[in-house]
Amino acid sequence: MTGITGLSRKNSFVLTIRDTDEAAAALRQALANASPEERPGLERAVALVESTAGATETRLRARWVRSRLAAAGFTGDVGSVAAVKALRQAEPRLSLLAAVQLQKEAVAHPE
Repeated sequence: MTGITGLSRKNSFVLTIRDTDEAAAALRQALANASPEERPGLERAVALVESTAGATETRLRARWVRSRLAAAGFTGDVGSVAAVKALRQAEPRLSLLAAVQLQKEAVAHPE
């Protein structure tokens, strides 16, 4: 799970919260006790969780920005002023400073 906090206009920081370690451990435990029929799906789930667990906080914030822009219907250049505007419309509590910083991270880490 990824959560973004610190979105108030008085705060310009964004904290990434992840619990992928717990999810990966739970999946590995389920895999250890799985029937032969369940193993392929659980092996795939473990691989997916472990592949995203190594993502940096910056990359996760960049993904979050792109997902918020997509949810808002924004299809333009992520590096544009319009993208900052769309991001702030999608997340009204986001300060201008935080939105610009998040935009820079999204530009620096394209998918």
